[in-house]
Amino acid sequence: MDKETIIIVDDEKEIRDLIGIYLGNEGYKILKAEDGEEALKILEQKRVDLIILDIMMPKMDGIEACMKIREERNMPIIMLSAKSEDMDKIWGLTAGADDYVTKPFNPLELIARVKSQLRRYKKFNVPMAIENESIIEIDELIINTDTHKVIVGDREVKLTPREFDILELLGRNKGIVFSIEKIYERVWKEEFFKSDNTVMVHIRKLREKIEDNPRKPKYVKTVWGVGYKVDNL
Repeated sequence: MDKETIIIVDDEKEIRDLIGIYLGNEGYKILKAEDGEEALKILEQKRVDLIILDIMMPKMDGIEACMKIREERNMPIIMLSAKSEDMDKIWGLTAGADDYVTKPFNPLELIARVKSQLRRYKKFNVPMAIENESIIEIDELIINTDTHKVIVGDREVKLTPREFDILELLGRNKGIVFSIEKIYERVWKEEFFKSDNTVMVHIRKLREKIEDNPRKPKYVKTVWGVGYKVDNL
């Protein structure tokens, strides 16, 4: 089973790197952001299971970021702060945080709190995969079925509704080969006619948009004589 993904949000690179090293040694997947705005952008693109969020940051501080995250997501949030006053802790917890750690902190204590929050979340909430089922990730390809956004690497790709539906169908069913007939009937919701090459045309256009080399596709692969599929890379 894959380890959970954790995002570390702090404007101090040394803090991000330190926490990242300790969490990485525990096998967690690590994402990093230097302010609340960057963290929110990452959350739109990636599945995240827990957030470590500093309070004092430029652009968007941790309190505001926490409140915005809580509007749509319920994964655990651990707040970090250089302040130890009770009021700061209260503000953090009121904004929706699950735990609060004061700087300077013992990294091993933070790791223990991370594990505790993840255990509690798994026990009392829906499975994490269900929470983010609107995000489909295949290597550098990210499909957001809520916003109908597709991102490849660092660029957003504009797809037509049909192209998007084909990509979502294949992406949600990784490893399963769909014939042209099945793709047509699932996406167009009409009876397929053998002489119709509509699916092939859409697949070609889709590849031109998402593949670095459409002739050697990385994502939408041809299974000769059978159909098309998307695999885990």
